[in-house]
Amino acid sequence: MRITFRQLQVFRAVCTHLSYSRAAEEMALTQPAVSLQIRQLDELIGQPLFDYVGKKLYLTATAEELLKASEDIFARLDSLDMQLADLQGSLQGQLSLAIESSAKYFTPHLFAAFRQQHPEVSLQLTVVNHAQAIKRLSVNRDDLLIMSQVPQDMALEFLPFLNNPIVAIARPDHPLAALASLSLQDLTGFPLIVREPGSGTRKACEEYCHEKRAHFAQRMELGSLESQREAVLAGLGLALLPRHAVSHELSSGRLCELPVQELPLYRSWCAVHLRGKRLSPVAQAFIAFIRNQRGLIEQLAQRFSAGPPVAG
Repeated sequence: MRITFRQLQVFRAVCTHLSYSRAAEEMALTQPAVSLQIRQLDELIGQPLFDYVGKKLYLTATAEELLKASEDIFARLDSLDMQLADLQGSLQGQLSLAIESSAKYFTPHLFAAFRQQHPEVSLQLTVVNHAQAIKRLSVNRDDLLIMSQVPQDMALEFLPFLNNPIVAIARPDHPLAALASLSLQDLTGFPLIVREPGSGTRKACEEYCHEKRAHFAQRMELGSLESQREAVLAGLGLALLPRHAVSHELSSGRLCELPVQELPLYRSWCAVHLRGKRLSPVAQAFIAFIRNQRGLIEQLAQRFSAGPPVAG
């Protein structure tokens, strides 16, 4: 089977975007050229790689297996580049990092601190929700993932390195903001702004509220942390959000953290990869950095987690 490196690059781009046209843009090719490469791959393998259902593109089981193999090939080549650079006395290469959206406010600062020690390392950062993170883990898409709820049904290695406190937020003029102490039950009489299905923060909050028998009859579903925050600012309801995601609004007084007895809900951010995965030198160095620099990481996190005193 004479599959070329270029065919695998095009194939991976189509898998990433689930679109021939967007893959063509990434690869600086025409759409017919992408179609030709995929058609040639189909013929070499003897099975179709993609199915069209309606106007959407889906990976076949064969494509899923080819994607796993191709990711392994690309990872080994990247690792070789880094190892050669390491032999020359410097750490070079790219860290491919996928992060759950609740970590996107902190991770760039974490990487900046890492890059001060390794200035020739670059970053490829992809922001995903929890469901997408699990999918990327299953196909070994990234060097590492940063997520707060590590799946228990997958063979994974993970390193917890920072608390991710989830708090209840409201506008300062909300009726609950004037109270000195609240329970989760006190919140249930007001609309709750929640994330889309697949969000790790939503899953953690729903499980916790169910455990505490706090059931919200009125909910509004929005597709991002930013839209949740803006909905609260607009006075549409309350939200349970990572404190890091609203640190600036808390410090400026535009939002307030409600003094709920059962909160914060603590989850740890973890650096995660498949068990047995051969980590690149850059990924190994990043793991070592977050393992050995806990004090520095906590200092960085204080810039994003410390809100003003609660209202009361």
